[in-house]
Amino acid sequence: MTALVIAEHDNQSIKGATLNTVTAAAQLGGDVHVLVAGSNAADAAKAASQIAGVAKVIHADAAGFEHGLAENVAAQVIALAGSYSHIVFPATASGKNVAPRVAALLDVGQVSDITKVVSPDTFERLIYAGNAIATVQSSDKVKVITVRSTGFDAAAATGGSAAVEAATATADSGKSSFVGSEIARNDRPELTAAKIIVSGGRALGSATQFNEVLTPLADKLGAALGASRAAVDAGYAPNDWQVGQTGKIVAPQLYIAAGISGAIQHLAGMKDSKVIVAINKDPEAPIFSVADYGLEADLFAAVPELVRTL
Repeated sequence: MTALVIAEHDNQSIKGATLNTVTAAAQLGGDVHVLVAGSNAADAAKAASQIAGVAKVIHADAAGFEHGLAENVAAQVIALAGSYSHIVFPATASGKNVAPRVAALLDVGQVSDITKVVSPDTFERLIYAGNAIATVQSSDKVKVITVRSTGFDAAAATGGSAAVEAATATADSGKSSFVGSEIARNDRPELTAAKIIVSGGRALGSATQFNEVLTPLADKLGAALGASRAAVDAGYAPNDWQVGQTGKIVAPQLYIAAGISGAIQHLAGMKDSKVIVAINKDPEAPIFSVADYGLEADLFAAVPELVRTL
């Protein structure tokens, strides 16, 4: 019984979610192989070979894989699928794009967003915005799985010594082409990988106040900035800052929620954080139900005072 993890990478390095996915795959009880499908991605394949717990890296290199187009990556996975009992993806935008195609082509059901491996054919996943846990058992010969990264610790990025094996790359499907991308860049940690996150809600009132109040605190802590969906919808923060069921799922060491009431959709995206600090003047705010530390106060007074204290 061998699991194939589909690595998420930028052709140079391995993305963090892959490390959590390797941990989940290792709990299935067999060897773990990693597929790196990319263009001039030898560095990424080498990085994958150093992940602790990986027995073998399969490197498929072709121009059609440069931007991770789902049709091309899925075809490569299908070409290898016959040798594996489990095909495992990170539950990221990329993984969610490729995995359903693989499951459909194999004519099997997909087990999505797992948070625990019970046995090689049985898994736990959150439903109803995280308010219930479903135990799912698959009888398919090949299990296609996506892994919620916050449910598993990251495997060590170094210490492994897996062999790298070249695989024959599948041809470009011709079904899609990469046109271009606009990537937002900033000096802060990536939201899903940050150890500390400072998030704001609709109570901040405007984009100007959002930045004026929360940015100094994030700067002091070296934190990423996040936002509730309400704050994003109101235009206070960009879409890629949204934390929640319809945004990004995060589990930092410290999550500070300022002016966030704690709607169920938001809680689903951050309640696995190690320490949660909530600042809200409403004592009945749902955010206090998951907070380790709650401060019933006006955020416009409390946050600047916190910054001064730090």
